[in-house]
Amino acid sequence: MEFVTGTHPGSVFQLVSIFLIVFCSLALFCSASSSITQGQTLKDGATLISDGQTFELGFFSPGNSSSRYVGIWYYNLSNRTIVWVANREKPISDEAGVLTIGSDGNLVILDGNSSEIWSSNVSSISKNTSAVLKDAGNLVLSTNETTMPYWESFDFPTDTFLPGMRVKVNANEGVNRAFRSWKSANDPAPGDYFSGVDPRAAPQLMIWNGSERRWRSGHWNKLIFIGLPEMPTRYSAGFSLTDRADQNGSNYLSYTPWNESDKLRFRIGWDGYEEQSIWVEDKNEWVVLMSQPNKSTECELYNKCGNFGLCSASDASCDCMQGFERINWGNWSDGCSRKTPLKCQRNSTNDEDGEDGFVAVKCTKVPDFADLVVSTGPQVTCEQSCLNNCSCTAYADVSGLGCMLWTTELVDVQQFSKGGNTLYVRLAHADLGGSKRLSTLAISLFSVTGAIFVAIFIFLVWRFRAKLKVLPTTSISWLRISETPTHNAGKSKEFSTEMSGSIDPTVDWNQVNGPDDLPAFSFNSVAAATDHFSLVNKLGNGGFGTVYKGNLPGLEEIAVKRLSQVSCQGLEEFKNEINLIAKLQHRNLVRLLGCCIEGEEKMLLYEYMPNKSLDFFLFDATRQALLNWSKRFMIIEGIARGLLYLHRDSRLRIIHRDLKASNILLDEDMIPKISDFGMARIFGGNQNEINTMRVVGTYGYMAPEYAMEGLFSVKSDVYSFGVLLLEIVSGRRNTSLRTSEHLSLIGYAWNLWNANKAEDLIDPSIAETCNQTELIRCIHVALLCVQDSADSRPTMSAVVLMLESETANLPLPREPMFTSIKRYVDTTFSTEEEAPGVVSVNHVTITMVDGR
Repeated sequence: MEFVTGTHPGSVFQLVSIFLIVFCSLALFCSASSSITQGQTLKDGATLISDGQTFELGFFSPGNSSSRYVGIWYYNLSNRTIVWVANREKPISDEAGVLTIGSDGNLVILDGNSSEIWSSNVSSISKNTSAVLKDAGNLVLSTNETTMPYWESFDFPTDTFLPGMRVKVNANEGVNRAFRSWKSANDPAPGDYFSGVDPRAAPQLMIWNGSERRWRSGHWNKLIFIGLPEMPTRYSAGFSLTDRADQNGSNYLSYTPWNESDKLRFRIGWDGYEEQSIWVEDKNEWVVLMSQPNKSTECELYNKCGNFGLCSASDASCDCMQGFERINWGNWSDGCSRKTPLKCQRNSTNDEDGEDGFVAVKCTKVPDFADLVVSTGPQVTCEQSCLNNCSCTAYADVSGLGCMLWTTELVDVQQFSKGGNTLYVRLAHADLGGSKRLSTLAISLFSVTGAIFVAIFIFLVWRFRAKLKVLPTTSISWLRISETPTHNAGKSKEFSTEMSGSIDPTVDWNQVNGPDDLPAFSFNSVAAATDHFSLVNKLGNGGFGTVYKGNLPGLEEIAVKRLSQVSCQGLEEFKNEINLIAKLQHRNLVRLLGCCIEGEEKMLLYEYMPNKSLDFFLFDATRQALLNWSKRFMIIEGIARGLLYLHRDSRLRIIHRDLKASNILLDEDMIPKISDFGMARIFGGNQNEINTMRVVGTYGYMAPEYAMEGLFSVKSDVYSFGVLLLEIVSGRRNTSLRTSEHLSLIGYAWNLWNANKAEDLIDPSIAETCNQTELIRCIHVALLCVQDSADSRPTMSAVVLMLESETANLPLPREPMFTSIKRYVDTTFSTEEEAPGVVSVNHVTITMVDGR
């Protein structure tokens, strides 16, 4: 106290000033700075902050680790997100480290013993350098005298690609593994996974697991990566490739966000998945926009079905391309081999062998290892270029890229339900099947024969013209469109005629009455109702196209199913759905409100289901708890009653053929409504079973006799209902156990049932609150429904009785044997060598996904 009193005020002020100066020198600065210059040090605990307060640089420890690293992260986010690490291979064990600029002008990290841990390691550098942290997240080392930086962190990224970064694309240098994952969630050391660019033919994004390819995006066509047909427009439109190469022959791939204020990043995770994320302020968290490979389908994994294999993106099932056969029935990774060698590869030069030809495979993610062909003139087509090269196995003419040829085995081919490109696979003449070219002699013979028949017909009409009577015309069109001011009557009339043909030739359509009135709406009115098909109103995608939410005067909220103009399926399903669902009225079936047919546009208008589909709740860990047992049992009963109506009580006897959780919609009261009748079939009054030429549906839900022989009946839907019942009880997808010893949920359920442990199947989120007796009965009913023999399965009327009656005496189920057998279903009848009536079973099925 005496010291303070006796000290001159001016001396106190000088002491404080000296203290502040010394403190600021030790801690680099008193206020946040974005740069560090020669002679300054950044100690552990101090940070650099970019001028716009977007990024921050300093020392950090990941997770619960005590190791210290220098890194860059987003400034002032509650969840610290590291985007770059300097000393990822040599952490500091304590908090004594510093970042500074060495005597040679390089950035260096020193530990507590002043030993160099990391350096920017630039040769021929000025000693008067400074490092600045930019608002893009780039740490730049330069001098005021130079315009080009000596070093920048963007040229040495770790696991994160930020807007503003440029990834080198150079065909001469080959692949660029620009980014490398962390070793684990809490260890920034280099991990097993890389991401970057393969420049061959055209740039494509790649993920590697070590030296092995794990995933690829497909080639860049200056608009999108063609292997990503569902590439979201808004957040993927920012990719661009420099038009001209630099002096080293390199182009650069970069990304610019739609909104520059958005915080966007691409990161290759330590688990091998690359995610595109955006920071959402309202949620205070990162929201994943895209994940690659797509975690929902195994088809995204590189070459899942092997060489010359074809992976169906809809259900991740494998098949061989036409003209090829499977090499190893125990392992798809071995792929397929050609049945017949190409003509130029055979020793025989017999002209009767026929010329090679091509079969078109639509909607594909074209194979890897393509080569671009520069056109040599209009007379040489892409097809001819392939035929002129004996090594050529396929070609594709891709918009934005031109002619692409493959001279190796076809690797990593997917088939989408829509989008993609048409791949033309080269086959020997013997394997072209229905695509065989008619010989000149055959064409001439047909032409002459046709001309003779036409001449005879004209002569007979002229000869007996006087005896001909005018017959009354009969309209076969049932689709009557209401008169509305906005509708094009001419186009409706054309569509009515188009729709008049029978969907099923086994049904007498003269006995089928259509709806009295199906309202039609103009394209403009539907576009206005959906805000011109805004992404905000998008509810989901499917093989048919996209579903949007809309509002129409007098109809309140609606769901609009818009048939995609580039869809590889959907037109027949569209016609089928109008024919069927417009006739059906039941509280457990989705209601069709109208349609729109205008030019190439074809749309269906449904009642809107605010709670989306059953799978939205059932298979989500955070939402499945909202479905308590009472709600689940109500949903089970509703689905059963809806199927009973289709099978027995409706005017038409209908088999749905694609019953699954995503096709069960939920209204505001969680009442289930069966949707998507694009694959449904009508039975005649006296028919019990039909053999189909076109097997459609979803693997895991298809009955064995349908998947393997093309035979379907009402018992096919019973089987699908049994699978769905097991999913509702367990909260698991039927395919979730595919890699386990049980191979399917059915096999798992049977093993538990046989061991008297059926209660272990119950979803843990409802286990404590459910009626266990009621739930065990549901498992019992489900196992009866999924029996191998269709004759052993109950009808839906029996199922409803068993579910609703506590005193019903249930028979014992038999062990399902076919749950582990993977069969591949053809869409055509067998060849002449097969027995009549036998169906070939080696082609992939089609799955319709109806999201609303």
